Amino acid sequence: MATKATRPVAPTKIRLAGRRFMVLAAVIPTVAFYLIWVGIPMIYTFVMSFHDWNPLKAQQQFLGLANYAEALTKDRLFMTVLRNTLYYTAVTIPLGMALSLFVAMLVNSLRRGVGLFRTLYFIPVITSMVAVSIMWAWLYQPKFGLINNLLRVVLVDTLHLSVNPNIPWLTNKQMAMPAIMIMTIWQGLGFTMVLFLAGLTSIPSVYYEAARLDGAGRWSLLRHITLPLLQPTMIFVLATGIIGGMQVFTPMYVMTQGGPANVTKTIVFHLYQKAFHVYRFGYASAMAFILFFIILVFIFIQFRTQRVRWEY
Repeated sequence: MATKATRPVAPTKIRLAGRRFMVLAAVIPTVAFYLIWVGIPMIYTFVMSFHDWNPLKAQQQFLGLANYAEALTKDRLFMTVLRNTLYYTAVTIPLGMALSLFVAMLVNSLRRGVGLFRTLYFIPVITSMVAVSIMWAWLYQPKFGLINNLLRVVLVDTLHLSVNPNIPWLTNKQMAMPAIMIMTIWQGLGFTMVLFLAGLTSIPSVYYEAARLDGAGRWSLLRHITLPLLQPTMIFVLATGIIGGMQVFTPMYVMTQGGPANVTKTIVFHLYQKAFHVYRFGYASAMAFILFFIILVFIFIQFRTQRVRWEY
């Protein structure tokens, strides 16, 4: 009795099946990680935001939108910390981007030692923010801090000016937030600089050569070639900067505890206190989702206003 011969499986199909298996093997752990540690906690937190959630109580009372209404209409401190957060983000992101781009252009112009400078600038990025904040708190110390001692040497001992060099950087209402901004810009400079440096090296050199042949100067090269072709990198830096700036917490917690007079208290610091000091986890969860919505709005507006195609 004749039987049908089985067709051999094509090598191409075997390779495609192997590739699909490798893709799934790489994707499934990542998806599972984000589902377990991000997705499920977000859903749980969203449910908490509609309750008077207190871990010390046996039952959690359902409040509906009362927590959201309290944050937006009744909690005056929430509006204060929102303004502080927006002020911090609006100042640190543009200044940080401008300074990082300037440093990246200087490093990119070097013929040797690019890797060394890139590593040196990136060291503060990989250093713990808690350690950096403690170090800068000592630098800002009014009497014995290095910054005020340098000011004393320059202004009083050298220039003989009659000024008080003991500046209360972290205890003065006008100086506290700018002092923290300076520290965070310094700490994040290396990360943004590396991104801009990667963007600069990806720009074809033929554009600069053609422009120089036409008599273009440095300002023209920057304005008409560098900045337009760096827009994808700028959008990424701006988006990550907004997300990080709106969630800032550690410098304020370590250096000022939100003071003086709440001028350095941010949204995340406020919701942290509501959750872990007075155990109002439901109200803190509502503030977290208000912050989440604000960040989404900023990112949406940014991508809508800068939705262009880059070809080079």
